[in-house]
Amino acid sequence: MLIAALQMVSTPDVARNLERAGALIAEAAQAGARIVALPEYFCLMGHGDQDKIALAETPGDGPIQAALAAAARTHGVWVIGGTLPLRAAVPGRVLNSCNVFAPDGTLAARYDKMHLFRYDNGRERYDEGAVLDAGSQPVAFEAEGLRVGLSICYDLRFPELYRALTVPPCDLLAVPSAFTHTTGRAHWELLLRARAVENQCYVIAPAQGGLHENGRRTFGHSLVADPWGEVLAMREEGEGVVLATLSRERIQGVRAQLPALSHRRAAFGGPVTDGRTSSGVPATT
Repeated sequence: MLIAALQMVSTPDVARNLERAGALIAEAAQAGARIVALPEYFCLMGHGDQDKIALAETPGDGPIQAALAAAARTHGVWVIGGTLPLRAAVPGRVLNSCNVFAPDGTLAARYDKMHLFRYDNGRERYDEGAVLDAGSQPVAFEAEGLRVGLSICYDLRFPELYRALTVPPCDLLAVPSAFTHTTGRAHWELLLRARAVENQCYVIAPAQGGLHENGRRTFGHSLVADPWGEVLAMREEGEGVVLATLSRERIQGVRAQLPALSHRRAAFGGPVTDGRTSSGVPATT
């Protein structure tokens, strides 16, 4: 199955972003992709956190959700809709939500970002918790016989989320993102390949990639990695479509050769020892 990660350099103008997203979805569908994935905040890279609040839609209703549904229906593809802000239960707060639409345009899944990014190196400062409420539930869905697990950007640093998603195992993990250039240069590819290797599945990571009109620079490097951690396709910067083939046989082959998923022990919930055996002698390995 051909899958596509769509890289964007989104702007503060929602209409322009929706137009560009629609064009990229059409390009991917014309190339034969069955699953296409947009980056985090494909619809808006605003000038400030408050822009998300002004743009926020009610779940199941709004022009951004309607545009995603229409694109899926028009092209007959699965659309992993990056993220958009949805109104939270508390007024003035929003959820960073990934909405997935089936080829008939119906909503197939929704995941609200669970881990909220905070970073301050003295030059750059980010705090998603200022306006976002965190989600609370891992989400996976079925697409044409594939189990697809959803995550968003900063979630990538929390492998326990992916372990929760892989019961049963996923065939594909989606990571729509807007990594900063600083953190992306250090950790982006490393973490994506690690998630692919440890879960023995494909990873699709559509990203924001370039210098935005609001002055922010995102890392890009949208990619698809296979279950052995090999990067099959990547786009470093700028808008474009990253295509790769997902092979069920490749997943089965990796898991048969190295059955690590079946070797997992039960979750470690008990106390951690000091490294000594019950007799008091230091443990060895």
